[in-house]
This record gives sequence, C-alpha cells and structure tokens, in this order.
Amino acid sequence: MPVPPLPGMTELLEASASFAERPGLRDQARLWLAWGPPARARVREEADALARPSLRPRTLRAVGRTGADLARGVAPGLRDDAKRRVLDGPLEPGTAMKHAQELVKAGGPTYIKLGQFIATAQGLLPDEWVEAFGWCRDTATPLPSGQAEEIIEDRFEVPLEALFDTFDTEPIGAASIGQVHAATLHDGTDVVVKVRRPGLRDQFERDLRAMALAAATAERASKSARVANLSGFVELFAQMVLEEIDFRFEAMNQVELALAGEAAGHDFTVFPRPIPHLTTEDVFVMTRVDGVPYDQALDTYPDVIDGERLLNLAITGTLEHMVAYGIFHGDMHAGNVLINAQGDFSLIDFGIAGRIDAEQRAAVVKFLFGFGRNDNLLQLQGLQAFGAIPEGEDLPALAAQLEAQLNAIDPTLLTREGELTVDRLGQALGAIIGVLAHNGFQLPKELVLFFKNLLYLNGFAAILAPDTNLFDQIEPSFMYFVQRYPIELGQIMNDMI
Repeated sequence: MPVPPLPGMTELLEASASFAERPGLRDQARLWLAWGPPARARVREEADALARPSLRPRTLRAVGRTGADLARGVAPGLRDDAKRRVLDGPLEPGTAMKHAQELVKAGGPTYIKLGQFIATAQGLLPDEWVEAFGWCRDTATPLPSGQAEEIIEDRFEVPLEALFDTFDTEPIGAASIGQVHAATLHDGTDVVVKVRRPGLRDQFERDLRAMALAAATAERASKSARVANLSGFVELFAQMVLEEIDFRFEAMNQVELALAGEAAGHDFTVFPRPIPHLTTEDVFVMTRVDGVPYDQALDTYPDVIDGERLLNLAITGTLEHMVAYGIFHGDMHAGNVLINAQGDFSLIDFGIAGRIDAEQRAAVVKFLFGFGRNDNLLQLQGLQAFGAIPEGEDLPALAAQLEAQLNAIDPTLLTREGELTVDRLGQALGAIIGVLAHNGFQLPKELVLFFKNLLYLNGFAAILAPDTNLFDQIEPSFMYFVQRYPIELGQIMNDMI
C-alpha cells in the first residue's frame, strides 16, 4: 500500500487566512514555493561538486595552502595508530584539537560556521569536539561601521531613508554569515534587517574546496577519519551553508513553517513575516517578534512560565511540523527559540530547515514507534527506510551491536528503568550514531537535523521542566498524533505489521 501523501504547501497557502490578509506576501510566497525545489536541487549538485576533492590546477589555485594546512592540523588528532604519531616524538594530549581551533580562528567565516555546527552537535559528535568549539557560538566580528548601510543602499539603489523610517546603526547581533539591525518601516512596522557579509559566497566556495581536500587527505592517513566519514560531513556542511547564505531560502522556510503552524492550529507560536519587496539573496527584512531565549525565560517572565506545558507543546509542535507537513526548523538552539511575555513561543532564524517526503515521513514514524516500543530492530528498519542504512545490510546484527553499545553505556537504557534524562537520551542517540558510523554509514542531512532537534528538546527540558521524565512524554505524544492523524498513521502502521 502506498504511503499517504504530505499536504502541498501551495494548497496550504491558498487556504491560509493569515496570508489572505497580506496579498503581496501571498503572491511572493507563491513564487518562492515554485522556485524552491529546483533551487534546492541546484544547491545539492553544487554541494556535491564542492565536497568532491580535486587536484585540478584551478581547484588547487583556489584552495592555495588552506587545504594542506587544515589537513596538517586535523589529521594528527585523528590518527589511531600510535606509531604514526611519534615520528617527531609523542603528541601531547589535545595538540591536534588545539591546531584545529587555531585554524578555525584564523580561517574566517566558513570555519567559524563549521565550529558553530560542531559546537551545537552534542551527541552527534565526540564530546571533546563539542566542548573545544564552544567558543564559536558567540564569535563573530561586526561589519565595519557603515558597511551594512552601504550594502543595503547598493542592493536597492535608493537611500536608506527611502526604505526605513528608522534604522539602528548599532547591530542587534553579528554572526558568521551576517548581522542584524533593528529598523522601522514607514508604515510603523517594527522589523529586523539581516545583511550578508560581502564576498561571502566566493569565500565559502574556496573554503569548502579546501575542506574537501583536507578531509580526503585525513581519510587516507587515518582509519578514524574514514570511520568518522569526514568527506560526508563536508558534503553535509556544504549543503547547509549554501542554502543559509542565500536569504531567499530563509524567507521561504519562514513561509512554509508558518503555513504548517497555521494549518496545525499552533496558536502558541509566533513566526516572523518576510517583507517581500525587501527580501533578496543578501538582504532580508522581516517583522520583529518578541521574546527572550528560552534559557533566560524563567528569570525574565517567572510568573507566566509553565515549563511542563511548554515542553509538551515543544515536543508535539516540533514533531507535528515534521511528520504531518514534512518540514521543520533545523536549528532549534536556545538563541532561536524565544519565550514571549504571554508564555508562548517566538521562533527566529530559519536559515536551516529540514524537508522530508512522504516515504521519509513514514520512515521517521517507524523509527519513533520503535523508540517508543524500545525495539532496536524497528528503529534500524526506520533508519534504513530513510536511507541511512543501505539495503541488504544485516539489521539483526546491527541491532545486536546497538544493544551491546547501550549496555556498555548504561544497562538501564535498554531496560528503561528509572527516568529518561537529558544525558541518557543523548547517550541513546549517540549509541545509534556510533553504530552507523562504525559500519561506514552516513546520516542524511535531514536525519542529522532531526537528531539535533531531539537533543535540543532535551536541553529545553533540562532548563524549563527539569523534573520531567521524558519516558512519560512518549505515550501522550503518540496518542496526540493517533487522534489527530488517524488515517495517515493507520496506513503507515499497517505497513509495519
């Protein structure tokens, strides 16, 4: 039986009451929805090309010494053969990581972005990597004074005052890709203006070619690098970065997630709204939403925060976007998930989003159902259906490896005794990822983002609902979806029997 289809975004747009009130945005959204699929396909092709190591003269000229320097900095820390590491005497602990940190600091926006990705991949990458690059989360130098205004005026070919009634020259924040300023439109609408760093795309392309060459060099030198699949990691990173540096993708992501939220009845979440005539590849203007990062919410709004309610809404909302509509916010760390004065959510920064098709949706449901039933084999079947495990692999043998991993970490992860804490769920996901990596399998981009979101939800729970046993959230969440989507889930579940 074919899997049930996902709702079409164009149909959701035509049925949307909120977009009907803004015909200009609705018409532009229609164009973005038509532009999106072929644009994402082009990005995938480009990412594949950039992540493919090449020794052609053109590539080597573009890479210069960067690839060799990065390989020298990273490869020593990946070597697992001690004999290879003592050519000039044994390395001190942390030497390779120190070299990698120095390269990131000196490498500019691409490497800072890479460091940020590593720093937010707790549970997906080794803990020492995550800790070593934690400083990247808040590392970005603002553009020189006046440069953001110059970029905006050059893009729209009019003076700044023709675009905005007010514009705060002091940025709200700066990041590796760009920076954000507060402004007001002439109709009084409060907005934020996101400006991309000049020359960023060409620099990213050069750096990604260097990373591809460095990864290939490291994999030839180290079994650990091959097991870690550094080349696959570079390709994944390239896909995300190439979408994130084109702000039109972010505008489209905002639109699609807002449509999914409206269709699902998520009145507890506020989304920013793109300003259509002020949205380009390198300048993006959107409405401003209120709130503070969720890790500051208890101090800021102590009288309105209901941690258990927010956790329940966060779990069902995140999963509903994915399994009901095939799209989800791909970077839900505390800085992007705000809590407002009403005790509800405001989401920001939609540069990274995950998208899945109907077949992948069914695979995710199978994985989640396997996790809920504590069935390792069913979880692996779901991952295989998603494309993370090749056809023909011995799934029972992989399930035995996973069981051994979980037992080695903590036997109660298998028996489900006690509570499912943040750390224990991270360990469980880490065991799954470890088994896949050990066998040379690569997680698809969307699964990486999905697993990251599960880990982010655990961080959310630790701060706002620390006494909650996450095992207790499984049954009510499952019942919510069974009641809300009985036909779709019924068809998917029948395929498991």
